[in-house]
Amino acid sequence: MPKLEIIDDAARPLAPDTQSWAAHTGLEAELVQAPSGAADGVLVLGQPSSEVIAQLTQTAGDIPVLVAGPGLGTDLAELAGVAIGPESPEHEMRLRLVPQLDPRSEGDLLLRGTVPTITTLADDVQVLGEVHLGLDRHAFLTWRASSGCGALTVAGHAGAWSNPRLLRTVARWLRHCRGEPPARPLRVGLLGYGAIGHEHNRAVQAVPGLELVAVCDQNPERIEVARGLAPQARGYTDGMEMLQDPDVDLVVVSTPPNSHHRWAMDVLGAGKHVVLEKPMALTAKQCDEVIARSREMQRVAVVYQNRRWDRDYLAIRSLRDSGALGDVFHVETFVGGYGHPCNYWHSDAGVSGGAIFDWGSHYLDQLLDLLGQPVSVSARNHKRVWLDVTNADHSRVTVTFADGCEATFIHSDLAAAIKPKYYVLGTSGAAVGEWQHERIVSATDIGTVHEHRFAPADAPARIRFFAPDGSLTEVALPDPQEFAFHRELAALVLEGLPMSVTAEQSRQVVAVMEAAERSALADGESVGLS
Repeated sequence: MPKLEIIDDAARPLAPDTQSWAAHTGLEAELVQAPSGAADGVLVLGQPSSEVIAQLTQTAGDIPVLVAGPGLGTDLAELAGVAIGPESPEHEMRLRLVPQLDPRSEGDLLLRGTVPTITTLADDVQVLGEVHLGLDRHAFLTWRASSGCGALTVAGHAGAWSNPRLLRTVARWLRHCRGEPPARPLRVGLLGYGAIGHEHNRAVQAVPGLELVAVCDQNPERIEVARGLAPQARGYTDGMEMLQDPDVDLVVVSTPPNSHHRWAMDVLGAGKHVVLEKPMALTAKQCDEVIARSREMQRVAVVYQNRRWDRDYLAIRSLRDSGALGDVFHVETFVGGYGHPCNYWHSDAGVSGGAIFDWGSHYLDQLLDLLGQPVSVSARNHKRVWLDVTNADHSRVTVTFADGCEATFIHSDLAAAIKPKYYVLGTSGAAVGEWQHERIVSATDIGTVHEHRFAPADAPARIRFFAPDGSLTEVALPDPQEFAFHRELAALVLEGLPMSVTAEQSRQVVAVMEAAERSALADGESVGLS
């Protein structure tokens, strides 16, 4: 793991904690008073002493130095080849990086604050990022190879460092300045091509750094559908044959859940990275075997927990992160209605793992992401009406967390009256996510009215915040983060940047669901988690 030394000013600390660097950039960060000369890069945030400036001036040619904050008011600005001018008023800054530093096309970085303008650039300074002020563009991130020093103008206040993208920008700046060559595209093979396989195909086409080279399905017609987006992809009807393709670097497994463990072990055994559809497997032991195998082979194994980026869930998490809810201590989630479940493998407990595994792979993942470490689980399954399928008709899972918080997830095909999608209680307020019932009304070719109703689960919930004084606020949903999982996947494999989703987190979701099924068989007895 590359090492970054951060020189900060104890009287005016700016640097985020070292865990933030590891979580968002894959860099080992250390706060130091002076450079050791043994790091891969140095970030200067505070006001360095004259002795430290002298050390940095001597070592900058060997180790990249990035100067930000008060350090730009010293001789280090001259070393970076820049002259700093007046500071802008506080506003929302729109920052744009050069393609080398934005390889996943994440778009403009938005930060609120002030920014000093760079009034002079030496002829040999490379501009790696620009900020828009009025209709003018000004450099905010630079690199000067001749002196081994760069400047970052937007990081003069602590709030800037709460943005993970700014941390990733520094990590990418460091790799660029160290001359690390850009990685070749990650070549992807799709194993199983249904609706979710098509979703992966669309993402691969949209995300720079990913390239679809192979698709496998037992139905040749589905292979042709995949080729509609990727004409160059080779087609296979035998999965093991595709795993022998030397041009495939990563395989996305979109087969039914009871086959995930076997395929993951085969993909990793073939020396390839693997993305698994959720759930990761049907037992925690199987998940542990996949994780151990991925470490042994030094390959990525991760689960497509796509609902981490649902806009309504992100709004709930934002309320928690902002402190608006206070300490969250009780959460309920619900999905379902009254109707016959599908007659596909989703309703076959032997294949899907059961009703708790089917939707719980999404909702329990959100609950664990929101609340932390689970310690015990209790659950009930009801089989009362739909006797032609093997999944439960109604399931309830209650999870107790290490800090005493409780969360309940309900999936029901017997709910004539549906509950809110989210019901969240905190010490400073509450949040409720109400299902939206969307419909499209159109005219048929003969002029009659045609109405198409969406299932509630196909639309984001309406999020409202309830304050203790009884006031009610409609919470704006964040903008869609299209293909966010796949962008992070490419950044992980090609750049070493960590993902929001880890195999260990997906393993914990399976452990909770497995414990829930054991509890349901034991009349709701509480089952502990280790």
